[in-house]
Amino acid sequence: MSVSIADIEAARRTIAGEVLRTPMLPAPKLSALTGAEVKVKYENLQVTNSFKERGAVNKLASLDQGARERGVIAMSAGNHAQAVAYHAARLEIPATIVMPVTTPFVGLSQNAGEVWVVPAVDTSKSVVTSFALKPNCCSCVRSMVRDSVGRSSR
Repeated sequence: MSVSIADIEAARRTIAGEVLRTPMLPAPKLSALTGAEVKVKYENLQVTNSFKERGAVNKLASLDQGARERGVIAMSAGNHAQAVAYHAARLEIPATIVMPVTTPFVGLSQNAGEVWVVPAVDTSKSVVTSFALKPNCCSCVRSMVRDSVGRSSR
């Protein structure tokens, strides 16, 4: 999949006003250490402290009404999960977040909707393939993982 300048410009228009436009500021100490002018983009100012919000909002905004009603599934152990959970809740799109059992739950958005904890052995290609076969279909993953996965009580 290739991404064009037109795709990037369209994404910029889509996320405008949905995420912060974060500053890029000089980093004098890093510049001194590297001998180059270094600037730092402050994505930690986003609600979930990560640039991942940009991709999550762009994708969620692209869903048609039917897909929005069915909801989304994200499999992530970190920032992407938080970004999808936060923005799906904000946009009133049902979200199921699937996470490996090794995921630290510190900071997981309280707006995560359903959170499934997948044992490390089950984060194999077969689970990912199941997601790819039926995108935006929460029930297929719920039924698939109920037998071998526990719902998080966190």
